Amino acid sequence: MNQHFAAIILGGTGQVGGAAVAELLAIPECREVVMVTRKPIAPRSRVRNVVLDTAAADFAERTAALARELLSQGPVSAVSCVGVGSGSARWSEEELQRLEIGVVGSFARGCHDAGIAQFCLLSAAGSSARSWLRYARIMGMKEDTVRDVGFTRLAIFRPGIIVGNAHTPAWVGWLGSLVPGSYGNIDQRILGRSIAAEIALHSRETGEVIRENTAMKKLAAQVT
Repeated sequence: MNQHFAAIILGGTGQVGGAAVAELLAIPECREVVMVTRKPIAPRSRVRNVVLDTAAADFAERTAALARELLSQGPVSAVSCVGVGSGSARWSEEELQRLEIGVVGSFARGCHDAGIAQFCLLSAAGSSARSWLRYARIMGMKEDTVRDVGFTRLAIFRPGIIVGNAHTPAWVGWLGSLVPGSYGNIDQRILGRSIAAEIALHSRETGEVIRENTAMKKLAAQVT
């Protein structure tokens, strides 16, 4: 981990995204985190905020222009922590697809077109485009959309129940503590740290990797 890098992140103002940003900033080799948002955010050291209209027809092109500028300064990895989570029940399927597939897909295409090789994608346990569960199906469709973009390195993070998260009720976390494996609990700080570790330690690797709870915990431990 002696190479300095930057990260461009979509969804960095959310619970998991915020954890990922914090963990990236805890790594000295991370020279900058660029947060793409729809509205301005408060200034922070080593964080650059770029406001873009994610619903605009040219969102992918604007993302690509930003990514090219970042790449001119050194290695860059991309992260999407976009996710509705527990609030998804209030969204229509069309709204979910517009965000999870449309916006994330455009962001991924822009990053890839600029030359970014590594992409980290927040998904969910049980994701499959063939699932009869709406949320799992849309997450699977999102994975397929990003997969089809063709990144050299694609890391898909499939957490179970995310604890330490304002959107996760205490009773859900208690229930998750009884569930073993990929559908059980994972702390959002560990999830964020595993994303940071993927970027810091595996940016030069190729192929696709799917990380569920156990794998994320092991990966996060490598940068503690």
